[in-house]
Amino acid sequence: VQLQASGGGLKQAGDSLRLSCAASGGTFVMGWFRQAPEKEREFVARINLSGTRTDYVDSVKGRFTISRDNAQNTVHLQMNDLKPEDTAVYYCAADPFYGSSRPTGYRYWGQGTLVTVSS
Repeated sequence: VQLQASGGGLKQAGDSLRLSCAASGGTFVMGWFRQAPEKEREFVARINLSGTRTDYVDSVKGRFTISRDNAQNTVHLQMNDLKPEDTAVYYCAADPFYGSSRPTGYRYWGQGTLVTVSS
């Protein structure tokens, strides 16, 4: 299984950005996590296999949307109204099961993409 995350960049507060994660080797529950400097890796969002169920950390609810295109085996994270506190390396992760929002609950990880939001 390989996960390739892309789409990070430098934005200003209030801007939008879309991250993508291309998966190969199967179809999985997909999640996005982020890790800011000197902080623990944090759950951001997840989506089930069919795309009918999603969960978000409270701090991004109403601003971020996770979606998937199973035909392309790709998951996206649309991030709107970005804030400086969204600055982090964003990782996509995959697992066969929808059971966890903790990093330890995901078996496969991408390499991360940096999102920087200036005030």
